[in-house]
Amino acid sequence: MARILSGRTERSNGALTVVALALEAGVPRNALTQRHLDLKNEFYAKVKERGQPTDAETRLRKQVVKLKELRQKDKDELEQLRDDVGGLVRVVNQPTLENRQLREQLANPDPVVRVLPIPPTPR
Repeated sequence: MARILSGRTERSNGALTVVALALEAGVPRNALTQRHLDLKNEFYAKVKERGQPTDAETRLRKQVVKLKELRQKDKDELEQLRDDVGGLVRVVNQPTLENRQLREQLANPDPVVRVLPIPPTPR
């Protein structure tokens, strides 16, 4: 308990929780939540006395904020990309349609031969 309260954890992430305390002590969580309620209550009382989070908890909270910001940026970018898909599909469909029409014209040549006017040649 002393290690986790002083911020010198060896096995846990340093959070001031019963889960982290159990990890630090190398015991199952239910040992503190069901069998040794006195230790759990003592731990929470000491945490409450401190009134401030550990350095590890502060660091982790900052990391959580950064990750939430990154997640929001990724969400915004994904939304923009999804919006762009419709426009890109339209851009691709137009040349595809034109290509199909040109292939059909090549496959079925027009039986009518058109004579183009010959421009007069200068003398």
